[in-house]
Amino acid sequence: MMRCPGATMPRPVVILFARAPRLGAVKRRLAAGIGDRAALRFYTGTLAAVARPIARDRRWRTLLATTPRGARAPWQRFVPRATRRIGQVRGDLGARMAGAMRRHPVAVLAGSDIPALRPADIAAAIRALGRADAVFGPAEDGGYWLVGMGPRRPARPFAGVRWSTEHTLADTLRNFRGRRVALLRRLQDVDTAEDLAALRTLG
Repeated sequence: MMRCPGATMPRPVVILFARAPRLGAVKRRLAAGIGDRAALRFYTGTLAAVARPIARDRRWRTLLATTPRGARAPWQRFVPRATRRIGQVRGDLGARMAGAMRRHPVAVLAGSDIPALRPADIAAAIRALGRADAVFGPAEDGGYWLVGMGPRRPARPFAGVRWSTEHTLADTLRNFRGRRVALLRRLQDVDTAEDLAALRTLG
């Protein structure tokens, strides 16, 4: 990203998506295989391990985008008390991500339920936005665990995306044709009991 002498890039904003940790309301596909309580334990453990170190990092400003809007939850268990929380807008995942990123010229958005996600991945995404218009963290299942965008972005970056399919990343990349896109390392997200078993095997 070219900058004039003396100009400074806006401080990056990192947005973490999180669902209120309630029994039966999180990781439903995973819960179908391991039960609601085990899925909730997995979710809260991953949320704490991922969100707290990212939110503590002073290289960026972290926002926790929560759903349902206004949900009361012990968020201080997962992020520092001073972390700003915003509600996710209504709509599908694309509408919610676009709504969260819209007001920020440099923004990185990630899920909070990716076990291997670390501050180093966020830093890599921000560095990539210094030379690219967008950055994605590919997932093993054809989706992505992170998206980052600079000021030069499509008007509708998530239009026509088939969510939760093997086409999710490819569909999104079509919306970024003509723009510079960077890819980060590939990670395993955990949506099903099979995903969890595969992750434990790798570990």
